[in-house]
Amino acid sequence: MKHQEVIRRITATGIVPVVRAPSSDDALKVVDAVRAGGIDVVEITMTVPGAVELVHELTRRCGEEVVVGAGTVLDAETARACILAGAAFVVSPILDEATITCCRRYGVPVMPGALTPTEVLTAWEAGADIVKIFPCGNVGGAKYIKALKAPYPHIELIPTGGVNLETVGDFLKAGACAVAVGAELVDAKSIKEGRLEVIAERARLYLAAIAKARAEIAAAAA
Repeated sequence: MKHQEVIRRITATGIVPVVRAPSSDDALKVVDAVRAGGIDVVEITMTVPGAVELVHELTRRCGEEVVVGAGTVLDAETARACILAGAAFVVSPILDEATITCCRRYGVPVMPGALTPTEVLTAWEAGADIVKIFPCGNVGGAKYIKALKAPYPHIELIPTGGVNLETVGDFLKAGACAVAVGAELVDAKSIKEGRLEVIAERARLYLAAIAKARAEIAAAAA
């Protein structure tokens, strides 16, 4: 999948489910659940056992029907392994310039983590396609995204942390190009109990909330 097509798919969907699970089998079930709910983008974190192999399995199984990314990538070596396994994008909770360089070399979109205004600009100038603001909820949530977009209207931001069904619209209205959601969408209790239909329904609710917020944004701009 081409670089710009990956970015387009992520921003069009508006949400990146952050998949953390106790096993690869559980993670596969979660991916099936969010797909059933209408989301065709997933981020497999490196905290999942056998995560790199799981990325490979998902890309083999789903092809371009699902945009499969790698998350919690902390160094260039892991980024390269994920890319060779088929990851369509790479996400990190930190700003590691060697990881950004690796992703640029392979033509794969990269979303490093940043928090302060200085980190955000450093990440962007180092070649980030989108800057992940983490942990966003701890420093003001949507208001913080709005504050960052004032001096940086040209920098694409994805907040992680503090995004839920009540706040997702606020984040988009504040200027986020999409959101990343972990436990508020893919919760450990539902995985443990095998209640994957709960995750699928939640995915549908997130997409509905995103569509509603974007309609309101468009109406306000008209």
